[in-house]
Amino acid sequence: MEELIFKYFPNLSRLQREKITALGPLYRDWNQKINVISRKDIDNLYLHHILHSLSVAKLLNFPDGAKILDVGTGGGFPGIPLAILFPQCHFYLCDSILKKIRVVNEIKDSLLLENVYAKQIRAEEIDEVFDFVVSRAVTDLSTFLPWVWKKVKPGNMDGVPRGILYLKGGFVNEEISLAAEKMKIKMDSFSKNEINSWFEESWFEEKSIIFIKR
Repeated sequence: MEELIFKYFPNLSRLQREKITALGPLYRDWNQKINVISRKDIDNLYLHHILHSLSVAKLLNFPDGAKILDVGTGGGFPGIPLAILFPQCHFYLCDSILKKIRVVNEIKDSLLLENVYAKQIRAEEIDEVFDFVVSRAVTDLSTFLPWVWKKVKPGNMDGVPRGILYLKGGFVNEEISLAAEKMKIKMDSFSKNEINSWFEESWFEEKSIIFIKR
């Protein structure tokens, strides 16, 4: 299963490979105790959750030292896989449901992910600013953006534009237009990036990353 990740990310270090491999048994074990992934979906952990999370890295290479907020992380996606891939970055994973954050903390402790901090809190209650926000479609974009827009620093970081990376399925053009109008953000600040341009598996058809430059 983990070979799917190594196929698309062949240059991982030995330690990164070990941590990616460990995710499977860790999530299987914890999911039996606290259901954070659909029981029907746990067999697709590497495709539906880990590789999906890592699509962010195909779009954007986080600069060392970047602070990234993962909103509605659930069981730790996309934050945990991205924290393995970017050990020099700092990840703040938040979710409103305590049992999910408990699983995230157990997994990050098992993997010795010192670059991950997880807390039960709503995004709108966080009093910090970040270089990037990531999320896997916790709600529609026009609802989500007001929660996080002012939590992202404007401008570039080491030549990389700061912003929000929103993983979303289905037809998103209308959703982008509504969000742009509501937030009074120029349309050229939005880009829709098809995940199946990087990954050949059919599951990624009609799945994209909406990137909103800050």
